[in-house]
Amino acid sequence: MNKAIERTIRRTVRLLTCGVGCVAAAALVSAANAATYKWTDEDGKVHYSDKAPPDAPKGAAVLDKQGRQVKKIDAPLSPEAVKAKAEEDERQKAAAKARDDQARRDRALMQSYTSENEIDLARQRAVSTLEAQIASAQAFSEALQKQQKSIATKKQAYAGKPVPIELERESASVEEELSRQNILMRQKSEELTLVAQKYDTIKQRWREIVADKERAAAAAAEQAAKAQAAGIPPPSAKAGAKSSNAAGATTK
Repeated sequence: MNKAIERTIRRTVRLLTCGVGCVAAAALVSAANAATYKWTDEDGKVHYSDKAPPDAPKGAAVLDKQGRQVKKIDAPLSPEAVKAKAEEDERQKAAAKARDDQARRDRALMQSYTSENEIDLARQRAVSTLEAQIASAQAFSEALQKQQKSIATKKQAYAGKPVPIELERESASVEEELSRQNILMRQKSEELTLVAQKYDTIKQRWREIVADKERAAAAAAEQAAKAQAAGIPPPSAKAGAKSSNAAGATTK
């Protein structure tokens, strides 16, 4: 037989043998990885199959080769349930964000004030600033009112005669400035009320945070006392013992 033909035959046999082996190996892997599905139908009958059950019936689960449940198949949610779940997820996200925001504000509050006296001092400074601004506006308004009376007296002197344009302009300017000062005083009075409310809220929250910390410390102390009475060493002692043992082992 021609040597070239013999080589071709041997090569073909090797390729066929390899192909059969690969197919067999793939089949074995597929069989090993094949999942078993278990579910109960509407009549209470339990089913087993290598195919996933339709629409995830009651009790549907995936079993391994030993028959142990490795995964539960949940039934598909109805449109109403999907909507309710989405709304609940959004509610939980909003609640988590609100908690984070409150925690951040609480940290800033406790960093800003270490005692109620500091809150009172800050409030007094803010109130004093506004009261000084109101007092200044009142004094200026009183001066404007006197100027307004003086202008009115001058106008009376021109009874039956045209009032000079400069005097009319001065009168209009005083009235406009007096109106601005009245608006300013009203705004500052409103700010004064808001400042009082703001620092009342700050003090109340500061007290709540301090009370929460005190309750947490008391609870921790009570827990430690119970543990000590039961002969259980505190976490710090356990950690110290572990460190000592580790150090001893290293020395040895």
